[in-house]
Amino acid sequence: MADTDLGDPDELVRAVEACLFAAEEPLTREQISAQLGDADVKEALATLQEQYEKRGINLVERGKRWLFQTAPDLAHILRREKDQLRRLSRAATEVLAIVAYHEPVSRAEIEAIRGVQTSGGTLDVLMEAGWVRVAGRREVPGRPVIYATTPEFLAHFGLESRKDLPGLAELKASGLLDPVDDAYEDLMEQKAAEAEPDDTEGEEEAEPDEVEVWEDESDTDTLEKPDESA
Repeated sequence: MADTDLGDPDELVRAVEACLFAAEEPLTREQISAQLGDADVKEALATLQEQYEKRGINLVERGKRWLFQTAPDLAHILRREKDQLRRLSRAATEVLAIVAYHEPVSRAEIEAIRGVQTSGGTLDVLMEAGWVRVAGRREVPGRPVIYATTPEFLAHFGLESRKDLPGLAELKASGLLDPVDDAYEDLMEQKAAEAEPDDTEGEEEAEPDEVEVWEDESDTDTLEKPDESA
């Protein structure tokens, strides 16, 4: 600052401008003054604010702190979508895969496949990401909410439709199915078990017939006894 004459109003304005531009955070008037050798910067700030009034960048005071910001009327030009890296938890990844391959699916069905309870927050994360949506309610007792994937899910993973999802052979080849092999086998066993009640019901219906037969034989023995004594 030894080469700059801060007694010159124009030089002081330039110095204040440089100070604010280089600052990592908004500065109070006292902080600016202290950085410039206790110079009176009140008039310099007013001048600088006027100079930037019609430009794409404005000098503004917020909470007694001064900073440069883009002009409010240009906000629509600067607004843009920013890609944000999101790292899904293992639970969220498993739930997303289950929804994608089994949709529409309820939370209870998701838990049955995973073998553990699913936190409501996990589904909230997937819905907030725009990959999972509420698809309605299943018409069964309790009418549970069912979930399905969204067009955004397909677009994000470069899929035209769910038919383009990798098959079991591809997933196993990549090693992605190793953690859920047991869950898949449990699901297959559960589906097989659901088909068994029909056979069980048939057996239960046959049992009364057997009982009736035994009763008839018992009655026959009882009727034959009087004949033997005679």
